[in-house]
Amino acid sequence: MNILHLDAGLFGDHSVSRIVGKAVVEQLLAAHPGARVIHRDLAIAAPAHLTGALLTTPVDQAEGATKAEQELTDALIAELFAADTIVIGAPMYNFSIPTQLKAWFDRVLKAGTTFKYTETGPVGLAGGRRVIIASSRGGQYGDNSPMDFQEPYLKALLGFIGLTDIAVVRSEGSAMGDEARKAGIEQALAAVARLQVAAAA
Repeated sequence: MNILHLDAGLFGDHSVSRIVGKAVVEQLLAAHPGARVIHRDLAIAAPAHLTGALLTTPVDQAEGATKAEQELTDALIAELFAADTIVIGAPMYNFSIPTQLKAWFDRVLKAGTTFKYTETGPVGLAGGRRVIIASSRGGQYGDNSPMDFQEPYLKALLGFIGLTDIAVVRSEGSAMGDEARKAGIEQALAAVARLQVAAAA
């Protein structure tokens, strides 16, 4: 089993999404002791934002920084396709996701590779993998909040490339005082313990 673990929280060990995401990975490793984990800390080493050169320069003509960025894109996509389970630590920043995580999606959503256009619309090409989102929010939003552009956006991006087996483990209230933060983390960790991790084998 291969696990791709993405972190995007900016606050190191204090990051709630990191705490919850780490617990998810530990749960997976307990169920699959021989699993291999690739960890991408996007807060420390995020892909560069897209440029016109990166999108339009033919691979055989790319040089210097553009060539290096194209090679990074290929590596990120290879990690995605190699994974059986993808764990995404995704905090809500300003009602959406961190730009570092958006930059990762901008690289792996690649026409002809992770999705294709057909006469009947786009078709995802990266299906057959499970995704577990470790979601954290500073406030309380619950389900279907009109201000939540985080979890629906993640599900839309993932679904676009064929990833529809998605579980969300959510912690809320991390910015509402120590008691609310602790309660949110405890609730999320309890949800992690209930995950059917064996089904991801």
